[in-house]
Amino acid sequence: MPLNHETAAFLSQLAAAAPPGPPPEPTPEGSRAGYRGIAAALGPGPAIDTVIDQTITGSQGEIPIRIYRDHNSETAPCLVYYHGGGWIIGDLETHDHQCRQLAQSSGITVISVDYRLAPEHPFPSGHIDSLDALRYIARHPQEFSIDPMKIAVGGDSAGGNLAAFVAISAREEDISLVLQILLYPVTDARSYTGHADTFSYPSISENAESPLLTLETMRFFAHHPVTGSKIPRPADDWRLSPILMENLSNLAPTYIGVCELDPLRDEGIAYAKALEAQGNTVTLTEWADQVHILMQLAPICSDGAALLQSVRDQLNAAFSGDLP
Repeated sequence: MPLNHETAAFLSQLAAAAPPGPPPEPTPEGSRAGYRGIAAALGPGPAIDTVIDQTITGSQGEIPIRIYRDHNSETAPCLVYYHGGGWIIGDLETHDHQCRQLAQSSGITVISVDYRLAPEHPFPSGHIDSLDALRYIARHPQEFSIDPMKIAVGGDSAGGNLAAFVAISAREEDISLVLQILLYPVTDARSYTGHADTFSYPSISENAESPLLTLETMRFFAHHPVTGSKIPRPADDWRLSPILMENLSNLAPTYIGVCELDPLRDEGIAYAKALEAQGNTVTLTEWADQVHILMQLAPICSDGAALLQSVRDQLNAAFSGDLP
């Protein structure tokens, strides 16, 4: 399983820019700075007509969002996007580039949600913000000049977990979704919190030392949302592990993208199978020789650009009514 040469070249660039010596012990603050550094190394996103920062009211406080428009429609389709980062890192800036790319010349309004992060705000704080944001957007379509019947949700990594959670929740709240986009999502957090007796997904051990996301990093990420949570055994909660939800029927059509060299690969595939088994429409794509955060690598990697185009194609098909 050789690493894609474009991705390998970018990783070499990052390594050359890193301070000499062994890496420091990870902390949330240091990891946040490092993630922003990766985003900065990928360069600024494309210019589009309008980018607006604002806040919306959630059940536990104000939630920052960023709205991307490259059109003049009063009733545009909308993608509500949740950034990745293991529930403890990532923000509007780390995913600004890909949100701009998704909005560019697409006719779609993209709304990125800056949900609360652990450890300052343990589980389920980020999940509450994520659902509150979708509720607000779906119930105030005129405020955002969007069509309430053409809303999709999406996210990558931990953001894919959040998108899966809100897609299930939307069914219960009678919020109509036309698509959920889950990019290398966390669908079973038990493997990273010590709550599983064995690893049930081969990719976790096969890719334990994968570039950009190792097993140890996943354990570090998963530790912070569950520590301090008032929920007993949080990883057994379907919100962190949506594959544990018994009723996965009647959900929005789903696009799942996974990467061959990613520890999360097999739980994404397992979730696709679980959704299909309950009658949902699922498109699953696996990107060979590639690693986690692939779509963010679109500026320097042809596979990342192809994944981003696949997401755009899925959105266009869903908003045009061309998905089953």
